Amino acid sequence: MKWIEFRSGVRDGLPVGIGYFSVSFGFGALAVTYGLEVLQATLISLTNLTSAGQFAGLTVMAASAALGDMVLTQLVINSRYALMSLALSQKLGKEIGTLPRLVISFFVTDEIFALAMERTKALTIPYLMGLGSLPILGWVSGTLCGAAASTVLPLSVRTALGVALYGMFVAIVVPQARREKPFLVVTALAAGLSCLAQWVPAFQNISPGLSIVLCTVIAAAVCAVAFPVGEKEEAA
Repeated sequence: MKWIEFRSGVRDGLPVGIGYFSVSFGFGALAVTYGLEVLQATLISLTNLTSAGQFAGLTVMAASAALGDMVLTQLVINSRYALMSLALSQKLGKEIGTLPRLVISFFVTDEIFALAMERTKALTIPYLMGLGSLPILGWVSGTLCGAAASTVLPLSVRTALGVALYGMFVAIVVPQARREKPFLVVTALAAGLSCLAQWVPAFQNISPGLSIVLCTVIAAAVCAVAFPVGEKEEAA
């Protein structure tokens, strides 16, 4: 029974693992471009498993920002995982102890969370371990391959890989923004604030990490006030 559950999780996580490999390949290439070694880039992916957080972290490290900026940036960007874990814990049986829950929490990403929440059957440890195995393997191996390849690839190709990653984020955001006005507004507002922080001389002394935090918090706060979610919408 446990093997069947594990195999089911691996099957569900296969597409995520393939997607993670391609994305993390670009992360590895970008990390080497920013001056990290192959082993350092690989260890970042092995111990973090957070795409947006890792890319933001690279920006902070490249700017030689303070450690406090890094902590604050990661706290804001990755805070959603705490909410996802709380929601996911409601679907776990009481017989699942604290230690297994801590192990499972490392696997929580946007895609894994969505797959786990959509499962109609009860969540089990073997299933969740299988669900997270290939995404982790894809993310770490993709980073390793991308970082190793960047040691021999020309700078133009490495730069193109970095741009392709941002293109992936655009591809994720645009369809959602076309369907939902609040999503469009918060995206446009965050982008506008980021441009101000980058190009307006008065704001250029703000560190990259703090800039990311401020743009995120301000955009989210404005849209939370402008587009509050009612009880019926939240329940749906």
